[in-house]
Amino acid sequence: MTNREFYNAIANGTMNDEVKAFAEEAITKMDERNAKRSSKPSKTSIENAPIKESIIEFISNRNEFCIAGAIAEALEISTQKASALCRQLASDGKLVEKEVKVPKQGKRKAYGIEEVE
Repeated sequence: MTNREFYNAIANGTMNDEVKAFAEEAITKMDERNAKRSSKPSKTSIENAPIKESIIEFISNRNEFCIAGAIAEALEISTQKASALCRQLASDGKLVEKEVKVPKQGKRKAYGIEEVE
């Protein structure tokens, strides 16, 4: 059965075993393609991996919580990129996130290796 025949059968309301089998096979193929695609890291993910390592190294060397702006300035990347990558690292459990008071700016999220009290 071709795709055209399948869609014509659906449009006409014809539902037989052949149509059902074709649909099930198409769903199986879709699931296989999606599984293969989700198992490979994206191009952006590959590009960001060294930056994430640099963020962890920077915070480790400082041994204190840092806001995304300070991380961005030190690594010469945008604040938005630093913030997004820090959030990803925090969700992966590699960084800890907490709120800190920044003079003349108010509360900001800061990122560190582990909670220091």
